[in-house]
Amino acid sequence: MQRLLSLALIAALALGSSVAAQGTDITFGGIRADTSLPVEVTSDSLSVDQTTKRAVFTGKVVVRQGEMTLTAAEVEVENGPDGTGIARVLAKGGVLLVSGPDAAQGAEAVYTVASGEVVVTGDVVLTQGSAAISGQKLMANLTTGTGRMEGRVTTTFVPAQN
Repeated sequence: MQRLLSLALIAALALGSSVAAQGTDITFGGIRADTSLPVEVTSDSLSVDQTTKRAVFTGKVVVRQGEMTLTAAEVEVENGPDGTGIARVLAKGGVLLVSGPDAAQGAEAVYTVASGEVVVTGDVVLTQGSAAISGQKLMANLTTGTGRMEGRVTTTFVPAQN
């Protein structure tokens, strides 16, 4: 991550205070999750459909897995094919994903628990310390700490203080 930020900072200094691109690969320092840990969901209300194996949580929804926290207005949880375990978490409405010093926010997110992959869409902003990246779609692997931002990507860097 430090190497990536250093290279990007050099580019930012050469081009001005912001850098724009169509898509960029990024490395995450803090947005990681241990996908083997339990997933805890709290909300104001819950609706369950046993035939589709889905549960819909609404109102101040908070999803936690280890140190990772996801908040949204509504979260739909899909159970695995055998009806047990959580296969996917679909969040919408003011989505915020926080882990360590990193945070991503957007309109919607889909988290596939087994693979650790999360896709955040809709005016996405990723902050890593004092650096920020924005775009329309963030695809991240929470297990490996890697990702990609797409859709008119803008990055702003804050120069180091002497």
